[in-house]
Amino acid sequence: MAEAATIFALSSGRGRAGVAVIRVSGPAARVVLERMARPAPRPRFAALRAITSPKSGELLDCGLVLWFPGPKSETGEDMAELHVHGGRAVVAAVLEAIGEIGGCRLAEPGEFARRAFAHGKIDLTAAEGLADLIDAETAAQRRQALRQSGGALARQYEHWRQRLLAAMALIEAAIDFSDEGDVADTTAASALDAAAALRQEIGHHLADGHRGELVREGFQVVLAGPPNVGKSRLLNALARREVAIVSEEAGTTRDVIEVRLDLEGLPIVVSDTAGIREAGGAIEQEGIRRTVGRARAADLVLWLTDARAPARENPPAAWPPDRILRVANKCDLRHPDAPEPVPEGVIVISAATGFGLERLAARVAALARARMGDGEAPALTQVRHRLQLEACHAALGAFLAAPMGEIELRAEDLRRAAQALGRLVGAVDAEDVLAEIFGRFCIGK
Repeated sequence: MAEAATIFALSSGRGRAGVAVIRVSGPAARVVLERMARPAPRPRFAALRAITSPKSGELLDCGLVLWFPGPKSETGEDMAELHVHGGRAVVAAVLEAIGEIGGCRLAEPGEFARRAFAHGKIDLTAAEGLADLIDAETAAQRRQALRQSGGALARQYEHWRQRLLAAMALIEAAIDFSDEGDVADTTAASALDAAAALRQEIGHHLADGHRGELVREGFQVVLAGPPNVGKSRLLNALARREVAIVSEEAGTTRDVIEVRLDLEGLPIVVSDTAGIREAGGAIEQEGIRRTVGRARAADLVLWLTDARAPARENPPAAWPPDRILRVANKCDLRHPDAPEPVPEGVIVISAATGFGLERLAARVAALARARMGDGEAPALTQVRHRLQLEACHAALGAFLAAPMGEIELRAEDLRRAAQALGRLVGAVDAEDVLAEIFGRFCIGK
């Protein structure tokens, strides 16, 4: 990253809007204000200014400008913001004019956030939380991302890291005073106790049922069952729009169709799949194979049957029974005196009329909420976090299991554990990790 460059970008949404926010960060930020919106306003106060071209002096717009001297800014550098009218021509003209000032260039994706990280304004977990906040589609995702971007995970991981560094210091003391048996034994025992307690806490944090990742990625629900029981119609009813083709012809659905829903503020991903039967065609067989794979990996399977014969078809025995919710569809076609009763625990609905859909949606939301937890405690949200914590947990396990007589090797175990925690918050420089994280951001953030 070229720290000497001053970067700028449109930070608000692209397209026609009432207001557009253009951000500038770097050593030439004040120069931009002095040349385009003179005089620069007082720090952290908005001022109305005429915004002009630095070359021709042409009036480009009238808007609000703000000045944030570093290091007391979001990026830790000198920063400026120009709040202009959101017409495409206005935004294009202002961006072109900034680019004419020496030392200024358009920002790359995530470069503002990366500079904030480089200047110690945020850690890596907070940066990832900020990216998740931008992508949040439901209330649960917003709350989780806000906690993470606010430093909840960073405080937890840094607390563990400091305790681990203290244990490392004890081991180093045991090495330094190895000729004094009482001192070495006491410090080594204290390090063992600290490492055991820390490993237990990290293990508990890892064994969270992936609740944070469920909130971030969505609770996966698969609609499965025999052909022609109304899976596609149910998907359309839940989505409240025509997503899948509905036909009385069996085998219409060949591929998996996904829809993201917001049920009671929770992110739910519902997948319509091919009906399960003895299929003759190669395409339908592939669809059924994909159905089976999705169902085995799902957080919940809604097994649909026809309400006129609700007990006739059963899910494959290999599917986890604790993740199957039985649903009897087409109750509007069921005769009141039908000889076959609806089994206990089956939710009766009609995707065509809407009967029972509220009850079904509430049940799915309740099951998702039970898996996701209350959301108060900091939760793992990224695969990257889980991998580093597993590495730390394993290194602590090696430290506790191996003989303390090889104390130099035990010190290396603790160093490996500390490095894993350091990678979580960015205390260890890893260029490939940084590029992957900040590359997720949009330009202007």
